Amino acid sequence: MKTVLKSVVLAAGLVLTAQPVLAAAPQAKTLEQLLQDVQKDRLSDNKINKQREQEFLSARADKQALLSKAKSELAAEQARGKQLEASFADNEKQLAALEEKLTLAVGNMGEMFGVVRQVAGDAQSRFQTSIISAQYPGRDKEMKELAQSKELPELPQLEDLWFALQKEMTASGEVVKFKAPVITVDGEKKEMDVTRVGAFNLMNSDQYLVYNSESGTVDELSRQPESYMTDTVISYGKNTSGYSPLYVDPSRGTILTLMTQKVTLLERYNQGGPVGYIITGVLALGLLIVLERLIVLGGMSAAIRKQVKSDTPSDKNPLGRILKVYENNRNVDVETLELKLDEAILKETPRIERGVSVIKVLAAVAPLLGLLGTVTGMIDTFQSITLFGTGDPKIMAGGISTALVTTVLGLVAALPLIFLHSIVYSRSQSLIHLVEEQAAGIIAEHAEKESK
Repeated sequence: MKTVLKSVVLAAGLVLTAQPVLAAAPQAKTLEQLLQDVQKDRLSDNKINKQREQEFLSARADKQALLSKAKSELAAEQARGKQLEASFADNEKQLAALEEKLTLAVGNMGEMFGVVRQVAGDAQSRFQTSIISAQYPGRDKEMKELAQSKELPELPQLEDLWFALQKEMTASGEVVKFKAPVITVDGEKKEMDVTRVGAFNLMNSDQYLVYNSESGTVDELSRQPESYMTDTVISYGKNTSGYSPLYVDPSRGTILTLMTQKVTLLERYNQGGPVGYIITGVLALGLLIVLERLIVLGGMSAAIRKQVKSDTPSDKNPLGRILKVYENNRNVDVETLELKLDEAILKETPRIERGVSVIKVLAAVAPLLGLLGTVTGMIDTFQSITLFGTGDPKIMAGGISTALVTTVLGLVAALPLIFLHSIVYSRSQSLIHLVEEQAAGIIAEHAEKESK
C-alpha cells in the first residue's frame, strides 16, 4: 500500500512539473480525490496532444504544397535554360557567320587599319618629344587613343590623323613666337615670349631653352652653350628684317642638353688640383720676370742709343758708365785701358742678364711639375681601383683628369716661357754685344792715337 501511494504521489509531482502553466489543483484531502485529480489531468494531456498532432498534420499538408510548387518552378526553369542554351548556340553560329562575312567585306582594309594604328603610334611618340608640342600641348593623347583602339577607326579619326601629321610638317618649317610658361633654373615658373625655330630650337631673347617631354614644360638650360653661340641668339632677337645667323640643334634639343654637361675651361683647370695651381704660379712668375726684363732692357737699349749720339757720358746707362771709365783712364796705355774696360763690361753684364737664367729654369721646371701631377693622378687612380675595382669609370675619372690636366698645364707653361726666354736672352746679348763693340772701338781709337 505504501508503494502504491509513493507511485501516485511521484506521478502527481511529474504532472505538476511538466505543466507549469496549469493552475495548481486544490490540495487533495483524501487518496480518492488525489486519484480523481490525476485522471482529470491525464484526460487534459491527451486532449492537448491530439490538438498538437492535428496542427502538425495540417502544417505537413502546407509544406507538401510548397514542395510541389518548388518542383514545378524548377522544371520550368530547367526548360527555360535548355531554351536559352539552344538560343545561345544559334547566336554563336550567327555571330561566326557575321564575322566571316565582315572579314570578307573588309578584305585589304584590315591591313590599312593596321597601318593606321602603327602610324598613330609613331606619331604619338614623335609628338611627345617634339618641341612643337610646347606650342600645341596635348597632341599626343589623341594619337595614343587611336593607336590603342581595338575597333576600326572611323572617318573623322582618320581625318584627325591626317590633320595632325600635316600640322606637324607645316609647323616644322615655321619660325614663330608665342607665350609659354618657362621653368627657370631656380625652379620658378615665369611667362615668357618663346621663339620656336621649326622643330629644332626654342629660345627667348638671350638664351636657348629646351622642351621637357616628361613634364610637358619649357625649361631653361642649367648652363648655356659657349658665348659665340648665345651671341647669335641675342643678335637674332634684335634683328627685325633680313637674315641673321643662328645655331640650331638638328637633334631637337639632345645636343643642347649634352652641352650642359660639357666641362668648361675653368672646371678643367681646377681638375689639375694643387699641382696645377703651382704650375700656374710658375708661369705667372716667369711672365712677370719676362715683363720686367723686357721693360728694363728696352729702357737700356733706348738709353744706349741715346748715349751713342751724345758726347757726354751718363751714369744712367751701361755704355755711359763704360765711357766714364775711359774718360778716367784716358792717359793709360792700351793694355791697361783694355783691362779697365773689360772690368767695366763685366760689371754691367750681370745687370743686363739678370733674371734670364731664372726664366730658363722656370721653363724647365713647368713640365717636370706636370709630370709630377701625372704621377700623383695615376697613384690616385690605382688606389681607387684597389678600393672599388674597375666597375665604375667615374671613380677613376678624378685621378685620370689630374694626370692629364697637369701634363697639359706643364706644357702650356713651358712653351711660352721657352719662347720668351729666347727673346729676352737675345735682347740682353744684343745689348752686351753693343757695349763690347763700343768698348772695342774705344780701345782701337786709343791705340791709334798712341801709335801716332
